[in-house]
Parts: sequence; C-alpha cells; structure tokens
Amino acid sequence: MALMHEPTVPYHSAQDALRVLETVAEHATGLTDTELAGHTGLGPERLAGLLRMLRREGYVEQVADGAYVTGEALRRLVCAHDREAALTEKLQRTLVRLRDSVGAAVYLSRYVDGEVKVTQYADGPAMPAVNEWVDFRYSAHATAVGKSLLTQLDHNARRDHLSRHKMARLTSHTITSDKLLLSRLDSQPPTVPVLDLQEYAIGTVCAAVPITAGSSVGCLALSLPVEHAHRLKQAADALNRNAAPVLLSLAI
Repeated sequence: MALMHEPTVPYHSAQDALRVLETVAEHATGLTDTELAGHTGLGPERLAGLLRMLRREGYVEQVADGAYVTGEALRRLVCAHDREAALTEKLQRTLVRLRDSVGAAVYLSRYVDGEVKVTQYADGPAMPAVNEWVDFRYSAHATAVGKSLLTQLDHNARRDHLSRHKMARLTSHTITSDKLLLSRLDSQPPTVPVLDLQEYAIGTVCAAVPITAGSSVGCLALSLPVEHAHRLKQAADALNRNAAPVLLSLAI
C-alpha cells in the first residue's frame, strides 16, 4: 500500500520535537536551551515553542540549573513492558485536552489491515460522541474520518477499499458515486481538514486531519452538532494546529 500524503505542519513540528528529545536523551545531565539550540540547529523562538509543548506533555523536565532532562512520560513510553498501556493513557489525556480546547468530541483513528478503526475518543455531556448508527468500517465514504484516511492511500488502495464496502446512501448528503468520491479524494489538499457535512448522520458535522507517521495511516477528527456548524472550520484549524503531540506520542 503506497501512501499519497505530503508532510503537514504537525508532522514537521513532531519531527523537530523528536530531534529535541533525542538530543536531551543523549545528555543524561541535561542541556540548557542555548546548548539545545546549538545541537539541533533550531532557532530560539522555534525551540522555545517546542520546549513548552514537551514540558506540558511531560516529555522533558527542567531541573534546578535550568537544564532540560528527560521527563517521566517519555521514560514510561520507552519502557517496553509498559509501552502500550502508557501510550493509550498518554493519548487519552491528550485527546481530553484537545476536546476541551476545541470544544468538541475528538477521535483518534487508524487504517488497520484495510479497515477504518476509531481507536480512542474523548467526549463529554456537552460534547457527545457521534452515534455510530452504521459501523464506521462500512461508512468511510460518508465520514470525515474515513475520507481523511482514504486520502492518504494511493489510488489502487482507495479502489480496493471501495470495492469491499458498498457506498450506501446514509443521508441525502451522502456521496454514493465512487467516481465522484475518488475525484474529491484526489483533489483534497493534505493540509486542509476533510469535512463531513451531515453525510453520515443528519444533525452532525465533522472534520478530520491526517496524523500519519511513517507507513502508519491515521487521523484526528472532531464532531459537532449541526447547530454549531459555524464553529467547524475554526475548531478543525485548532485541531490541526494541536495535532503534533498526538503524532509525537505515536512516533516515540
């Protein structure tokens, strides 16, 4: 399966953050921000932003002399016997923070063995999750999650998926033509959120952004009641801007 995506802004942020983490990990006694700038080649402003994010995520800590050392969250993630549980817990905390910052239910999804899979989500009383009235595995053509994942596959992989899952009409807004859907997927820029405007369920709008690391295809998504549709673009842009910590957790 070939991937079609281009690196997004969160991808570049995660790559830079990984470079900072690797540099910190190589120096057990810690490094100051000036030393880190020298080792990584990152500008002061860029580095300061990354260090703020890494401290917030618990990946680095600042010790008494101002030097940065590896943090507890990083130590847990690199511990082999505890990695899966630690990663799930870390991602859930990040999703909860994203839910609160964008004001919407948020979802983490992967494309695994040719199927759409929502692996984790965070919702709340005022931000309910989408009612999965049709299995997400069979409705990729109608959901922001599914379309975002499909945009990251090559043409043959997209056709393979659609050949295995009939494009049922779920609402009056659902695209049921594979030719039209493939055309839309071809023209979707990787840096622009994919939208679902009541295509999966009447009363709900959604947006999704890619978070692909290496050969693993994934996306972050959010859903809003249709009466909050006016907030969709702003919320989707915020989700995209804040996707780097999720990518970073998956890449460590």
